[in-house]
Amino acid sequence: MNARDPMAVATPTHALLQSTRDIVRAQLSPRVSEIDAGHYPVEILKALASAGAMSAHLKAPHGLGDFGLAIQAMAEVSRACGATGFMVWCQAVCGLYLQEAQSVQLREVDLPRHASGMRVGGTALSNPMKSYAQIEQFLLSADPVPGGYRVSGTLPWVSNLATDHYCGAIAALNGMESGQELMFLLRCDNPGIELKACPSFSGMEGTGTYALHLKDYWVPESDVIASPSRPLIKRIRSAFVMLQCGIAAGIIQGAIDSMWEVEPQLGHVNQYLDDRPDALQAELDSLLERVLALAQTPYDDRDEFFVRVLDARAHGGELALRAAQSALLHQGARGYLMSSAVQRRVRESHFVAIVTPAIKHLRKEMDRLTREELPA
Repeated sequence: MNARDPMAVATPTHALLQSTRDIVRAQLSPRVSEIDAGHYPVEILKALASAGAMSAHLKAPHGLGDFGLAIQAMAEVSRACGATGFMVWCQAVCGLYLQEAQSVQLREVDLPRHASGMRVGGTALSNPMKSYAQIEQFLLSADPVPGGYRVSGTLPWVSNLATDHYCGAIAALNGMESGQELMFLLRCDNPGIELKACPSFSGMEGTGTYALHLKDYWVPESDVIASPSRPLIKRIRSAFVMLQCGIAAGIIQGAIDSMWEVEPQLGHVNQYLDDRPDALQAELDSLLERVLALAQTPYDDRDEFFVRVLDARAHGGELALRAAQSALLHQGARGYLMSSAVQRRVRESHFVAIVTPAIKHLRKEMDRLTREELPA
């Protein structure tokens, strides 16, 4: 048997996917080790954006309105490099914020530049998502002032950033009750913000991740995405989470590829291992069918639908852990080399399991929403 192409459930191959594969093969794959060591591949990200890999989910004229295609493109990137796949997700969800923004400036000026890859952005919603789930408190606070807001606070880890980038962020409004938070575009080249390098991570080093320190950062009305933010968050929460399934799917497929690589030499003994590549491929294909079905209605804001999205995302994180671990066992000593793609995917799979929403966060939310749906 041979390794299968990723996203086998989607045929025929869309031209956008082929363009994505070409960029991955020619530009990304040769630099994966460099990225793993800390290189931020902005030139590759812009090439992927130009090909439409980060905007397929956006509405016309900036995209194709196809979340399933966006997830598949993300998986193609993540199959080669989970760190770059994660940055594709950051850019994709930032585009979603701009598309849904109440500000005409953000929708009509910033969004076209973002969708084309002229500008690059990330998402600073890890803390707010945990705050909504009652795991953390909001770390940014805002004071309304004439013409806009002043924001202060610190966010520890925000990715896909550089001094000329931006990200979507949320701040609690001082003196206002919960539920009245401000969502805005945080521009890294404006006064009042400082980007500080983070401690070294075990993986995902080339993701442009910084701690953000804000002091009296000025947010004009033209940079407001939503105020209050919660109605918008409820509308896009399923889209936000389901897009991450593309990262998991690509890492899983890459791990399966690594198992098939050694099958001719080690298949006679690897047959005794659990989680063989054909079984993992069948499980991945089944998961992808679920995800692509959910992607048909990404803006369904019902709790029942969101639980299904959370469950698929949790399955992706758990399967990534199993697949990466199994790939290491299949490859044996060669997979234990620090230079091995298998070793990198083990670390990438850990990231999928802990990035917001982490597996424990997903399970907590599923439990809460399921309990709320039960009759009194």
